[in-house]
Amino acid sequence: MNALNVQPLEIAEEIPGAEPFAPFRRSTPSDVRRASRLGLGEPVPFGPLLGPALVLLFWSAASYGGWLDPRILPSPWATAATAAALIADGRLGANLAVSAVRVAEGLTFGVPAGLVVAVVSGLSRVGGYLIDGVVQMKRAIPTLALIPLVILWLGIGEGMKVTIIAFSAFVPIYIQTQAALRATDLRHLELAETLGLSRWQFLTSVVIPGALPGFMLGLRYAVLGSWLALVVVEQLNATSGIGYMINLARTYAQTDVIVVGLAVYAVLGLVSDGLVRLADRLLIGWRRTLDR
Repeated sequence: MNALNVQPLEIAEEIPGAEPFAPFRRSTPSDVRRASRLGLGEPVPFGPLLGPALVLLFWSAASYGGWLDPRILPSPWATAATAAALIADGRLGANLAVSAVRVAEGLTFGVPAGLVVAVVSGLSRVGGYLIDGVVQMKRAIPTLALIPLVILWLGIGEGMKVTIIAFSAFVPIYIQTQAALRATDLRHLELAETLGLSRWQFLTSVVIPGALPGFMLGLRYAVLGSWLALVVVEQLNATSGIGYMINLARTYAQTDVIVVGLAVYAVLGLVSDGLVRLADRLLIGWRRTLDR
């Protein structure tokens, strides 16, 4: 007798209009319509851009109506003209490339380290005892508070900047991935024991795929945290980067250049988050949520 010969549950008699439940049944157009009616609604093309567009609209209206002093906050068109000038003379492109490399290097060190430590802590009781408490202590200390200590260790050069960015990426990767690994449903464990799976098969087929959504959420926080750390470290004795450009503009009271730099940070954060969300959809498209 096949132990997995599970018959669909007949619930149509209990709930009027309900369809029999079949495990792993494919979604139908009626399912999509029902999810749209009860869930978040139909997706809108370029919907994530509506919020930034609304901010830009209010900014433009306030500038055009004279409610904003250009010395405090330049108009969008003045900011765009300044950005065009910075691009033309090469300053914006060169500083942007330096900042992007710093973030990439920080993520290159921080993400794998957080993932490895999370796997050791999440899949081993002893590893959890040894690691989780230390990481939680680090979590209670803001990463930016470590800057004076890291400066004493590594100086004030590129090593310090990359290290702070890596710390900013490490913590959210660890927290989300470790929590996802520990949150594996016990029913999956019971099913794996029934099927006679080995521990390696259980980890690679059930636990790790189930923890992937947690890792991707941690990656979103890690990327955004890296840009936030970059804003701070580039204010410290930097000779290049978007933060250096902003700091230099502050010295000469160039508000328009400062706003351009902040706008670049905002766009970079929005684009990088969008790329991670796209990767999330591609890697775990099998997961049905209200957002899909």
